[in-house]
Amino acid sequence: MAYLLDANVFIAAKNLHYGFDFCPAFWQWLEEQNSQKKVFSIERVGDEVLGGEDELSDWAKARGADFFLRPDATVFPALGTVSEWVSGQDYRPAAINTFLQVADYYLVAHALAGQHVVVTHEVARDSKARIKIPNVCIGLELKCMNPYEMLRRERARFVLGRR
Repeated sequence: MAYLLDANVFIAAKNLHYGFDFCPAFWQWLEEQNSQKKVFSIERVGDEVLGGEDELSDWAKARGADFFLRPDATVFPALGTVSEWVSGQDYRPAAINTFLQVADYYLVAHALAGQHVVVTHEVARDSKARIKIPNVCIGLELKCMNPYEMLRRERARFVLGRR
């Protein structure tokens, strides 16, 4: 089992709690976990992050396909399963069309194909106008959690060293 991170995990980390300038340990932890095949994201999320042309996009560019996974043959049937589930719910057509065009769709399909855990800041919500990742994960019986739960489960520690 590996964790697949949503774009909002990277963006919020950079902008809020784990800025590159004051908490480089978070980013190092992600890299270490990736080298141990525990933490990844997907190519579509990487594309979103690369669009920022900032410190985060530089970090993502340096990680490449080892971190931001490309779809393989197992993902394509999962895309169909996710699409079928989403289309079978009571979402508005515009919400379905939007979801099927964004990285969230591919993130859930990758997780379904590999039985991975989806990590996102999104929270399940009863809305017909917008499809949230946790709602799809619940419907497809996939594990979904926020990044803090992942960090606690994996016993991540960002401890200050001696100055």
